Amino acid sequence: MLAPAAFAVLAMCLACVMATPLGAQDQGSVFDDIWGLAEWYADDSNPVVQSVRFVGRFQYEYAHVEDDPATHDEWNVRRMRLGIRSELFGRMTLHVETEVNPQERDPFYIRLTDAYVAWSQSGLTVTAGKQGVPFTMDGATSSRQLVTIDRSNLTNNIWFPQEYMPGVSVEGEASGWTYQAGVYSSGEANQEFGELNAGFFIHTLLARDVGEALGTERALVRGTYVYQDPDDGNTFTRQLEHVGSLNLDLVAGRWGLRADLSGAAGYLGQSDLWGVMVMPLLDATSKLQLVTRYTHVASSDPNGVRLARYESELTGGRGDRYDEVYVGANYYFYGHLLKLQGGLQVAEMRDDAADGGAYSGVSATVGLRVSW
Repeated sequence: MLAPAAFAVLAMCLACVMATPLGAQDQGSVFDDIWGLAEWYADDSNPVVQSVRFVGRFQYEYAHVEDDPATHDEWNVRRMRLGIRSELFGRMTLHVETEVNPQERDPFYIRLTDAYVAWSQSGLTVTAGKQGVPFTMDGATSSRQLVTIDRSNLTNNIWFPQEYMPGVSVEGEASGWTYQAGVYSSGEANQEFGELNAGFFIHTLLARDVGEALGTERALVRGTYVYQDPDDGNTFTRQLEHVGSLNLDLVAGRWGLRADLSGAAGYLGQSDLWGVMVMPLLDATSKLQLVTRYTHVASSDPNGVRLARYESELTGGRGDRYDEVYVGANYYFYGHLLKLQGGLQVAEMRDDAADGGAYSGVSATVGLRVSW
């Protein structure tokens, strides 16, 4: 049974999301004024510097997880990032952002996240530096714009959760197709650009919106492939040599559907993996969104699958088959820039090796997300 603390979390979430704010139009104007303070400079007529903007995010949450009789509760500054984004010379973007830890404060500085220069012309963009690498459904979604309180455990296992990698990428559009290709270092990780002393990986992406053909607002189909040099010094990444992922992002009026089918071939003891995630969405009102999700992840050998973030606080081992059902709600005070999210997860991990990876539990998480 879910503990009273978890019921309290869900009740708090529902009370907040069902509340109808007074003076919504006035609030919007206030939010516009507050978030407008992040724009430090803007002048399109300046040939050198067109804009300078303060960017970042703050995410604070409470989580309760239990696998009878064990329980875990935690208030957590999940993410805090601060940085600058500037448009230069009419074609360039400079983006530098750092992650800090105000909760434990030792260390306070965690790492550079984004640290890149991008150059764009005629629909083509070349980016050099530390940047996000988009593959799997949730891995291709910024933490600012997640519609669940956390990424799926498919992404946790098959994506590279460090997220930001040093490399060079090219992206653009041609004949209705969106493409991206990049080469990145996957060597020994550190707080900045890594040691560049081990392997590399190649990422390719091809996507097309077929919504018009289906009569929907959006039906983005995206396929990605990753090849990684299997070097034992690769600590920026997971030990996966080949990764393939096929995703769908569908919007039809108030309804939406996101789906992910992914597989990976492991190396150096990491088993091959495959997983599926299906996430229906409903915009109940202009501000309230309801979300459900089913996730399945399996490995071909024992101990190939990791548990999710808070579940791993109770069970440190690994298993070979993970199933999860998530039910949640999001309340958007100011779009993705200011929102409250809450979710309840019921999950089970099978552990055929019977060496400490079995899990059958329930968790509840509620969090405030602020981005600018």
